[in-house]
Amino acid sequence: MIGFGPLRLLLHITQAHKIARRYLVTNGFDGALTMLGLLMGFYISGGTPLPVIINACFGAAIALAMSGLSSAYISEAAERKKELRELEYALGADLDQSVHGSASRFIPVYVAIVNGFSPFGISLGIISPLWLARYGMQFPIAPLEASIGLALFAIFLLGVFLGRISGTFWLWMGIKTTLLGLLTAFLILLVGMTEPG
Repeated sequence: MIGFGPLRLLLHITQAHKIARRYLVTNGFDGALTMLGLLMGFYISGGTPLPVIINACFGAAIALAMSGLSSAYISEAAERKKELRELEYALGADLDQSVHGSASRFIPVYVAIVNGFSPFGISLGIISPLWLARYGMQFPIAPLEASIGLALFAIFLLGVFLGRISGTFWLWMGIKTTLLGLLTAFLILLVGMTEPG
């Protein structure tokens, strides 16, 4: 178990927090858009039972999490090993037990957890109205529409986060990402309208 101090040191020397932040936004955006696509599909289909919608969305959330975990771990582990071997070659020393060696083992795990949890956590938040409705909670609007609204709100928040990171106007970035979400929803609606009944 790595303590908080050593963890900060590893993140500092590898600058892995920037990589993790990039994965958080990228895969979080994937998760929100995937949920929006699924929910819009059920919306235009109409009359799908709530348990079916929940199971489909939950299955997609698990798949996104596993994809994020495995892809980030494999790619980061390969990159860190390559960097460590190059450093060892340059210094002519075995660095397995050094801070750089620890970083090559820990950072891929850290980045993979961020990359996997990001779409999973966002997806669970988006479909939470469906779950709550299944257990009897009443909403002022239908739970499916509430989840679609939450998906667009999550996409807006990710845009705001990107705006704050980049130092640009956060509201404009939030609006831009929301427009992407609305475009996605519109295209799905369009496809639904052109499908033979």
